[in-house]
Amino acid sequence: MRGAIVNLKSKAAPGIRREIDLGSLDFGNCPVRDMMQQIGGKWATLMLEALSQRPYRFGELRRTIPDISQRMLTQTLRDLQRDGYVEREVFPTKPPSVEYRMTELGRSLYGTLALLLNWAEANHDAVRAARARFDQTSI
Repeated sequence: MRGAIVNLKSKAAPGIRREIDLGSLDFGNCPVRDMMQQIGGKWATLMLEALSQRPYRFGELRRTIPDISQRMLTQTLRDLQRDGYVEREVFPTKPPSVEYRMTELGRSLYGTLALLLNWAEANHDAVRAARARFDQTSI
């Protein structure tokens, strides 16, 4: 498939059309894979969803996402900070308090991510039904 042109046209988002020359892509340095690896994780999407509403302190985020461990919450927040989606502000109180908020880059990502989240919620039952049909016929 070297050099093939793939025409991506979205029915859900009229006017969005891209032609991608697969032969020219560097799959070892793919920007889509690189970014999806981070935001496609189990916790990042939930944190971005929460932080899209308002800033949160660490403990508030932990209570908002109750099944996340403290270690995973810390790591995911650091990853989101590293990518520039979230910023951390330390307040000079005793003990110091920390607040996390979405950056402008994070908001621009969330605008697109929200479309996917809405689609997933609207189509979850249909996807689960398709999986069940497939699993029954694949036995």
